[in-house]
Amino acid sequence: MSANTQPLRIGGPAGVLVGAVDEPAAGVALRGVAVICHPNPQQGGTMDNKVVQTLARAFMQLGYRAVRFNYRGVGGSEGEWDEGRGEVDDALAVIAAQRDPALPLALAGFSFGGYIVSHAARRLADDAKAERLVLVGPATSRFDMTTVPADTLVIHGETDDVVPLSATFDWARPQSLPVVVVPGVGHFFHGQLPLLKSLVVNAWR
Repeated sequence: MSANTQPLRIGGPAGVLVGAVDEPAAGVALRGVAVICHPNPQQGGTMDNKVVQTLARAFMQLGYRAVRFNYRGVGGSEGEWDEGRGEVDDALAVIAAQRDPALPLALAGFSFGGYIVSHAARRLADDAKAERLVLVGPATSRFDMTTVPADTLVIHGETDDVVPLSATFDWARPQSLPVVVVPGVGHFFHGQLPLLKSLVVNAWR
């Protein structure tokens, strides 16, 4: 993502997982660690997805170390697709390896990555929960999303043709969970990535 992006390799449940770590700009105090999960690899999703990179930039601006990684079987990570089950385990392995007990942990995910984040967050120990979650276009119509904390930031495009906005409303409604809707925007936020970044930054502050 930049000249300062550092490669990441950790031992995961199905073999080595590869990723990337980006630190906040020089002079910005380190505020926390953000682990960001990418879209469905069966549809070409990787940690280099534009929305994932935008989320990383938002967290870097906020003072977080941004950690992206490829699930098993994707872009140099060992293992094979496991229909979401093993991919949650992968996320938990990255969280365990990269989190700093002295700093808050944030979790963010785009599309299928939102499904991964929702389940990984629930499996963290009570004394090691994430500070907050960010879900962008979560795959509410395609995977079994679980409930999330009340302060979760959910952002969805009005004209999303991959995950209908109505599906995310149906998932959010029983939780009384607000959804930030971006008018006229599709699943991949084409042309509106700067707006997506600012929504995350402003909501966090």
